[in-house]
Amino acid sequence: MSAAAQTPSPALDAAGLVGRLRDTFDTGRTKPIGWRKAQLRRLDDLIKENEAALVEALASDLGRPGFEAWVAEIRVLELEIEHALRDLADWMAPERTTAPMVLQPAGAWIQQEPLGVVLIIAPWNYPIQLALAPLIGAIAAGNCAVVKPSEVSPASSRLMAELLPRYLDTDAVAIVEGAVPETTALLEQRWDHIFFTGGERVGKIVMTAAAQHLTPVTLELGGKSPCIVDSTANLKVTAKRLIWGKGFNAGQTCIAPDYILVEESVKRPLIDALVRALKDFYGDDPQASPDFSRIVSPRHFARLMALMQDGTVAHGGSADADSKFIELTLLDDVPVDSPLMTEEIFGPLLPIVSVPSVDDAIRFVNSRPKPLALYVFSGDRAVSKKVLERTSSGGACVNDCFIHFAVPGLPFGGVGTSGMGAYHGKHSFDTFSHRKGVIEKPTLVDPWLRYPPYNDTKKKWTKRLM
Repeated sequence: MSAAAQTPSPALDAAGLVGRLRDTFDTGRTKPIGWRKAQLRRLDDLIKENEAALVEALASDLGRPGFEAWVAEIRVLELEIEHALRDLADWMAPERTTAPMVLQPAGAWIQQEPLGVVLIIAPWNYPIQLALAPLIGAIAAGNCAVVKPSEVSPASSRLMAELLPRYLDTDAVAIVEGAVPETTALLEQRWDHIFFTGGERVGKIVMTAAAQHLTPVTLELGGKSPCIVDSTANLKVTAKRLIWGKGFNAGQTCIAPDYILVEESVKRPLIDALVRALKDFYGDDPQASPDFSRIVSPRHFARLMALMQDGTVAHGGSADADSKFIELTLLDDVPVDSPLMTEEIFGPLLPIVSVPSVDDAIRFVNSRPKPLALYVFSGDRAVSKKVLERTSSGGACVNDCFIHFAVPGLPFGGVGTSGMGAYHGKHSFDTFSHRKGVIEKPTLVDPWLRYPPYNDTKKKWTKRLM
């Protein structure tokens, strides 16, 4: 977002758009539970009635297999909506708390209120889900919202721009297509919250822009998500789950396994198991497999091909620039200070690094920025517990990878440079809500202790009651 010479589309009046949505919000229209549930149901209708078109757009943008598209983009959103519709009344209900004795008689509670007008900036790798999942939370919390999809996934962006106005309240929800100029124009406005999913570099730009208005942000970033494999792990199952997680969307996932730290004694057996899983999943000619996505753009293809040079290919390595295909490639002998081990890969390259012990793996992880996800594979629960307790990550899985994202009750978010804030389920509602503390005092009884003139008797009783 540094193309200062560019200007946004003449059709975009960012200030006018925000002002229009703020006028809607100020009427109170989005606050009743009836409006919120009606909009969530309409969003569910949008997904169900246009499933085929959504899957087609994802295939156009990413070569996404239909099954993957349904699991990761369609069904995940339906589950989020079902969860919100079922529990929204409970989420909105005041939370009672107790006022101290010295303030009695009194009633105290926490009241949930929407933040106002929010901005959602979505990425290209899961362009439908990562645009609409935060929107579910924003609507459930009673906000007005602007969704900015990524221009890198143009078919998905175009389809959402067509569908959202047909299904949702256009006075409360808007979508803005475009690239850097449009995003820059939106970031210049005053928002009540900004929700950004993307990389660390742009995350810093978003946070800097938000700081001009003291706007709170949720940053869903990424980083290097490590996999620790010890000598007690079930290598056959471990390999299948790692290849599934890395192969999903051709590794273009913020929580894809980024590299493996494996105990030296089982490195060779693990590599053999990974190769078997690759052949079982994608056959001897993975380019012909209908179940493997393509790289999103020529620029990302070139970036990944350059990264591949940092290690020795243990398996894979084939690629085709015309179709933007890169085989899921296992890389050995990778220097730990190479770009392959310091930059987020975001593609189907899987470095494998041997370590003497799990303790060495923990030290390796802790010497680097905190990851968005961490995966530990072990047959020893004490080992898994040690890894979870001695490392910090946004989320974690034991003996699996990736799947914590699909649990609506779990918060999904980063820590440190992998992000701030969380969402999914009630955590989405909380992200887009303000928890307002309220106390109510009756006037029929008015204790005299707090009023001047003060004396030792009042002090003594106040000390006893506080």
